Amino acid sequence: MRAALIVIDMINDFVTGKFGFKGALEIVPRIQQLLTAARVKGVTVIHACDAHTPADPELRVWGEHAMAGTRGAEVIPELSPLKGEAVISKRTYDIFQVPRLVRLLKKKGIEELVLVGVVTEICIQHSAAGAFFNGYRVVIPKDCVASPDERDKERALEYMRRIYGAQITNSKEIIKGWGK
Repeated sequence: MRAALIVIDMINDFVTGKFGFKGALEIVPRIQQLLTAARVKGVTVIHACDAHTPADPELRVWGEHAMAGTRGAEVIPELSPLKGEAVISKRTYDIFQVPRLVRLLKKKGIEELVLVGVVTEICIQHSAAGAFFNGYRVVIPKDCVASPDERDKERALEYMRRIYGAQITNSKEIIKGWGK
């Protein structure tokens, strides 16, 4: 099964900036390990990053953040994309609202998406919904997603498992599976 690792919103504003939180920092080393394994095994890596414009409806809820072209919307240095890795700018919670991503996944024949990053109950959950509705198998390593509130994270993981059939696992199991 052709997989893609999608790193969602591991950008300055969500890790160390305006909406940064401890849990976001704590998952960085495990995401680094997954990135390394994916790159070694030839797994497609995609970075999906908020990059808002002043007209985006999301700003009415959260205020200005991750504005396109600013440092806040850039991937944190520890997870910098390599040459050839797609960086997809998104303006909503769901990565499937970005036509470029949909075309890229189809072109590469991807069937399974490994979703990592922040925030579990917002962008991860909405992206899992988009993936499910578009026919993709969803895999979420519990140790590579974070939320400011651990209870929200756990509720979201359980919801995605129950409603979207997401496989909730951990990064070590994913890396082991890529070794087969």
